[in-house]
Amino acid sequence: MKKSLIALAVLAAAGAASAQSSVTLFGIVDATLAHGRANGVGNANKTALTNSGYNSSRLGFRGTEDLGGGMSASFWLEGSLGNDDGTTGQRIPQGNQAAISQPADGAGLVFNRRSTVSLAGSWGEVRLGRDYTPTFWNLTVFDPFGTNGVGTTMTLNGSATGLASPAASGTFVPNGSRNVIVRASNDIGYFLPANLGGIYGQVNYWLGENVQNGAVTEDDGSGFGLRVGYGSGPFNVAIAYAKTNYGITAPGVGGDYKTWNVGGQWDFGVAKVMAQYVRDKKDSTTEIDGRGWLVGALVPVGAGEIRASYSAYKIDFGAGADPRANQLALGYVHNLSKRTALYATVAHVRNKDGASMTLNGATVAAGAVNFRSTGYDLGIRHSF
Repeated sequence: MKKSLIALAVLAAAGAASAQSSVTLFGIVDATLAHGRANGVGNANKTALTNSGYNSSRLGFRGTEDLGGGMSASFWLEGSLGNDDGTTGQRIPQGNQAAISQPADGAGLVFNRRSTVSLAGSWGEVRLGRDYTPTFWNLTVFDPFGTNGVGTTMTLNGSATGLASPAASGTFVPNGSRNVIVRASNDIGYFLPANLGGIYGQVNYWLGENVQNGAVTEDDGSGFGLRVGYGSGPFNVAIAYAKTNYGITAPGVGGDYKTWNVGGQWDFGVAKVMAQYVRDKKDSTTEIDGRGWLVGALVPVGAGEIRASYSAYKIDFGAGADPRANQLALGYVHNLSKRTALYATVAHVRNKDGASMTLNGATVAAGAVNFRSTGYDLGIRHSF
């Protein structure tokens, strides 16, 4: 009898706990047939079955516990999926440092997209771990293509790659900064509560986690960012700023990376119109500026949606030619259900003054100038 009562008490306690907590398995499987071609000297085209042409393929777990009194604790673990070849997400450095050679995929799921634990209440939310940077939110929210697939805005592609060529990338983007343009590891973030009449915002600080030995590189990979916006009804606008520290170890090597951007959208009912502007700076022996912009729209059509954008990015090296690239992208998404969609996208890039941006893996010979590149995505997305 006593054993039965104890068992009932344990079951009751477990039921009470489960009523206050929830854990969700979620994910997206997005398969893309992608083709890229270029018309420059020594051009080579490429066709591949890849992923994430509409939404990023992922697998994740998230959960929330009600702590009472308006307080809650939560976690979010989310990793990339390479569903085209069965691999897990790309490995990442432990911190926000220069890229390192990565071990082969397939050694286990890595939560490289997001891995956070949070405490929230009426005062807002404190979030610790790996997460999006404040400046990236504006680039992806105010891009009709959501920074996915061949239509991704040049305001992201240009700043992340230095307009493509390895030489330009090494010159413009400080080593490792690609790791904190989209996401930052070792991040401490505070988010405003959602009951401020449409005002939202966040402040983040990420640690480089280096030994403090007085070296010029002791703060490498550390930085901060902030974002504030207002969204109400059909209107949404936000501005953001971020800085990541890199010591200058030689002329042209290293230098702090700074970026700010502003984006907005207006929903007219018949279409959502979007725009954004971005400015990047590298404080090296000679300051280098990058700047870009986008205008675009989402147009609902029956069970589907037309996506369109025109974006551009330019780098000012302070002397000589300033490489620039302009991209026109057009796509259509047809929703078969709330979770399944078919999509098609075409994008066309025009390079000028030494830029060498190509799409979907197409290549050209070193030194090719003023060439164009076209990319196509065709795919299916299923979420769960």
